[in-house]
Amino acid sequence: MAPIEPVIAPPPPPSTDVFRNDIFKNKVLFCTGGGSGICKSMTEAIMRHGASATIVGRKLDRLEATAKELSTATGQRCITAQADVRSPEQLKAAVAKTVETFGKIDFVICGAAGNFLAPISGLSENAFRTVIEIDTLGTFNTVKATLSHIRQSRGSYIHVSALLHHQGTPYQAHVSAAKAGVDALSAVIAVEEGPRGVRSNVISPGPIGDTEGMNRLAATDPSIRIADHIPLGRYGDKRDVANMAVFLFSDAANWVTGQVMVRPTYSLCR
Repeated sequence: MAPIEPVIAPPPPPSTDVFRNDIFKNKVLFCTGGGSGICKSMTEAIMRHGASATIVGRKLDRLEATAKELSTATGQRCITAQADVRSPEQLKAAVAKTVETFGKIDFVICGAAGNFLAPISGLSENAFRTVIEIDTLGTFNTVKATLSHIRQSRGSYIHVSALLHHQGTPYQAHVSAAKAGVDALSAVIAVEEGPRGVRSNVISPGPIGDTEGMNRLAATDPSIRIADHIPLGRYGDKRDVANMAVFLFSDAANWVTGQVMVRPTYSLCR
């Protein structure tokens, strides 16, 4: 049998080519980690469909630059709230600012995260704890700070996770443990809060090109090509993740909860 000639999948279209532009009119997004990377792309996509947004992070200068860029690009209002997700009080203040400005919160993206490469033998207790505090405890703190508002709006959560903990990934014990906790937390939120109309899902991106994470964490050996082991033949694009976020927050997904989405299949046969 002749081998299948690989065909590289085309890049994704912007969500505005798929969904109606005004599906999030008068909606409000609260996004931690929205100052850069995947979370910035998701925020932009949600705003392009009519939502206002608050982006939350520790670096105010980057937040302000991103908020200005997103507002200009989408025609919607984006404000900033400087907060460390490890601080419940700072998050409560960020939520209060959002509600004071926009009157409510409909959608929450829990995207703040930290990562670096380290073997267990070289991973300090403090470094492990820091990633758990940012990723897992930060997600919990964000949910606690926003839950009453999401209940009121019968809104939805998206938690940004990873694929690392679905198999043993070397040098990623800290993030694997942290993201496994995020997945579990989302599942419990879905079960407990579903009767109140609240949905909770996880987007678990694989290798997404042109992101800080891939630039820092991907193998530097040119003979190792992750894309060769993805059936579609390419890295994910930030628009892939943004499109999934638009779907999960839209009414098209109003019976989708407790799920972990965007988990590409890998094949070692290519």
